[in-house]
Amino acid sequence: MNNQPTTNRMLEAARGIWEGYLAHPFVRGMADGSLDTEKFRFYLLQDYVYLFDYAKVFAQGVVKARDPAVMRMFASYVDSILNGEMDIHKGYMARLGIDEARAARCKPSLSNQSYTAYMRAVAAEEGPAEILAAVLSCALSYEYIAKWMVRTHPGAESHPFYGEWVQGYAADEYAAANRALVEQMEALSAGYTEGQLERLVEIFVDCSRFEGLFWDMAWDMEM
Repeated sequence: MNNQPTTNRMLEAARGIWEGYLAHPFVRGMADGSLDTEKFRFYLLQDYVYLFDYAKVFAQGVVKARDPAVMRMFASYVDSILNGEMDIHKGYMARLGIDEARAARCKPSLSNQSYTAYMRAVAAEEGPAEILAAVLSCALSYEYIAKWMVRTHPGAESHPFYGEWVQGYAADEYAAANRALVEQMEALSAGYTEGQLERLVEIFVDCSRFEGLFWDMAWDMEM
């Protein structure tokens, strides 16, 4: 059996996809502050409705887990998404004059629906480790992107508009939450067979591809 940490194995398999995020015009536009705010507005609303389904995937982890500690972990992330990560979105919505009722009426794009349907199918049909594989791409890639912005664009964190997004996902607290997810992935996948590990990698890579399609969707404002 391969002794490489499961998460490292998943990240290595998706390396080329993730490098593509950093070359994406939407990501680069946020990094240098040149992104059209209408594109960001479109993205924000799509990501807002996405997060509700994302939280449901974590909630399914509560249902599937047998260990109370794992149940509490999944439950804590449901709360963190609904009452923490969404704060970034709500702050921007207030600045853009979008109330929560308007945001809740946003119709998810086809790419958005396809992504969340895939994650929810994994959550419905598979176990806690597979559920983590489905959610980790989003969680870890946002940290990856935000920290790249900080390293390569010194003014990104202080930008009067996009700085709030960068700060939120480059924050130490966000990184700590991600480390906890990675630790849980390693614990849940301990003792997995090679076939089971390959399935985790497959799920992670698929969701990484969906993340790329989400950035495409936002850039093109495509429904």
